[in-house]
Amino acid sequence: MEKGRTTIEVGADGVAIITIVNPPVNSLSIDVLYSLKDNYEQALKRNDVKAIVVTGSRGKFSGGFDISAFSAIQGGKIGQPNADFISIEIVTNTLEVGAKKPSVAAIDGLALGGGLEIAMACHARISTSNVQLGLPELQLGVIPGFGGTQRLPRLVGLTKALEMILLSKSIKGEEAHSLGLVDAIVPPDQLVITARRWALDIVEFKRPWIRSLFKTDKLESLGEAREILKFARAQAQKQAANLQHPLVCIDVIEEGIVSGPLAGLRKEASSFQHLLTSDTCKSLVHVFFAQRATSKVPGITDLGLTPRKTQKVAILGGGLMGSGIVTALIMSNYPVILKEVNEDFLKAGIDRIKANLQSRVKKGKMTDEKFEKTLSLVKGVLDYESFRDVDIVIEAVIENISLKQQIFSDLEKYCPPHCILASNTSTIDLNLIGEKTSSQDRIVGAHFFSPAHVMPLLEIVRTNKTSPQVVLDLLDLGKKIRKTPIVVGNCTGFAVNRTFFPYTQSALLFVDRGLDVYKIDRACTKFGMPIGPFRMIDLVGFGVGVATGMQYLQSFPDRSYKSVLLSLMLEDKRSGEAARKGFYKYDNRRKATVDPEINTYIEKSRKMAGVTVDPELMKISDKEIVEMVFLPVVNEACRVLDEGIAVKASDLDIASIMGMGFPPYRGGIIFWADTLGASYIHKRLEEWTKRYGDFFKPCSYLTERAAKGSPLSAAVERGKARL
Repeated sequence: MEKGRTTIEVGADGVAIITIVNPPVNSLSIDVLYSLKDNYEQALKRNDVKAIVVTGSRGKFSGGFDISAFSAIQGGKIGQPNADFISIEIVTNTLEVGAKKPSVAAIDGLALGGGLEIAMACHARISTSNVQLGLPELQLGVIPGFGGTQRLPRLVGLTKALEMILLSKSIKGEEAHSLGLVDAIVPPDQLVITARRWALDIVEFKRPWIRSLFKTDKLESLGEAREILKFARAQAQKQAANLQHPLVCIDVIEEGIVSGPLAGLRKEASSFQHLLTSDTCKSLVHVFFAQRATSKVPGITDLGLTPRKTQKVAILGGGLMGSGIVTALIMSNYPVILKEVNEDFLKAGIDRIKANLQSRVKKGKMTDEKFEKTLSLVKGVLDYESFRDVDIVIEAVIENISLKQQIFSDLEKYCPPHCILASNTSTIDLNLIGEKTSSQDRIVGAHFFSPAHVMPLLEIVRTNKTSPQVVLDLLDLGKKIRKTPIVVGNCTGFAVNRTFFPYTQSALLFVDRGLDVYKIDRACTKFGMPIGPFRMIDLVGFGVGVATGMQYLQSFPDRSYKSVLLSLMLEDKRSGEAARKGFYKYDNRRKATVDPEINTYIEKSRKMAGVTVDPELMKISDKEIVEMVFLPVVNEACRVLDEGIAVKASDLDIASIMGMGFPPYRGGIIFWADTLGASYIHKRLEEWTKRYGDFFKPCSYLTERAAKGSPLSAAVERGKARL
């Protein structure tokens, strides 16, 4: 494999064009950075070179530092790069401060992370209007390490720089120009020509020679800067209490303002090196690669098949899920037929789609014109006549097996033979749904998560009979509507809901044993979940909670906990957030507050369960509570892997983050479990099995990993997957 490099070409005008070449996004590997230094030094020495233009090959400047090097460093395969040397010797001394000839960055496509840091070290920047500029390093648990924390505030001002860095917010060319980050906007065919002319103008004193590192006109006074940084710290702690690297980043920026840019650069480099091997960075780098790996599915994507083009999609059911799926499709310009059983239901479905789109208009993410155009892609119908030329149908009606069987039987009659027949069911076995059809090879699960137009995960469920072509087509559609699809096997609850059914069940078990509902929720949100298990039950609704609980009880009776608490509350019309009361009380704005009344139901539930309060539970820490609700989830995840329901452990990590809100900075459910270790998890589950019963009994897969001292993620290499 060819290493990344830079090339140099000197024109008759005396301008050296240095081009970054490392497809597909011209990432800055160590090889590229050293090659950049060598070519710069060559250009600075040559008598026929007056000025330098830095650009990227194939219409992209640079996507930043090579992220694959992060995991190689963390795994001990290569040594840590010397951030101090790169930032100070290469970027600062060679490109910017020490350069005796001016350089101009010609930016097209993108300049992200290290790419933007290289561009900011040049003495001017010319870009196209569609360019994407940003410093997204915090998404990977590190900070900008090649001078970004020092140069960006000096180019755009402290407030805007903090917003771009702390929120990983990229900007386009026009905004960058108005802020002063780029000096001119030109069409792509004029980019290098303009940059050459600009560089020569600097040589001829027609334009200023600006070293970004020493600019001060955009910086606030020291007192004002400290106030801005103080506010930024408070916001960072409020929004991400478990994360340290945003605070480290603010400290580094402050160092540069207080002690000068060179001191800031030194602190930035040492902080970057330290953060690179932190648990947070390891977790987020794992998530970065795991998300990209979801599109590689053995037996599907390695067969040489090409996805068929989807021209038209039909959705059955315009309820919360159906309308959300329609919204996701039309926002990606797919024409959609929405079928309902009567005019009232159809109108309600269309109104939900309108509301989904209008919320985007209100937030400024969609124009009124785009709203009308997008909505016009939906056609409402009450029969199957329009289904004769659709490519994919997604059924999104209530979880009723006989109704779904009837629908699939009808679809087979009306849809063309190539049409994919998909169900959005979240728990029902697909073999049951397709039982009365002869089209088993085109039946597949397309399980969206609510709200479907917002949640990023799409669970593609295949049976033993689903054709690889059908799965490939759905993978392609998923990506085109900006979802992250994971391919899983067929069983009750599939991969995501099945893995997480013990989450609420263990919480209910421990409430029966004496743990406080709100203490459990607080511990889980403190751990990083968006909401705790009881707030989640309120959001989903008790009716759904009881129904799915029964399905798990039927499918997994040996390890399901049957709590009567939800049923007792449901009898008194406490059904969750929609009814304004569940485990919490809700005001008109749906704000949740604690409700002491639930203690009556809990007492009754304990009596009916025939259990006594465990006094030991009154003393446990938040960490122990988190383990009590999540280690049974890990145990079930192990079964899901062992049975081949999930292809890879990393797929479950992505599913847990995108489907259930597991904190990404913990790397996903299996990655987090591996930080605890299989033997520790096994020991805890064994203790709880003796104390509370077989709900906690470790599965054979976990037991085997614990005995060998192997990571849980490593076990999938055994090739047991039966997808």
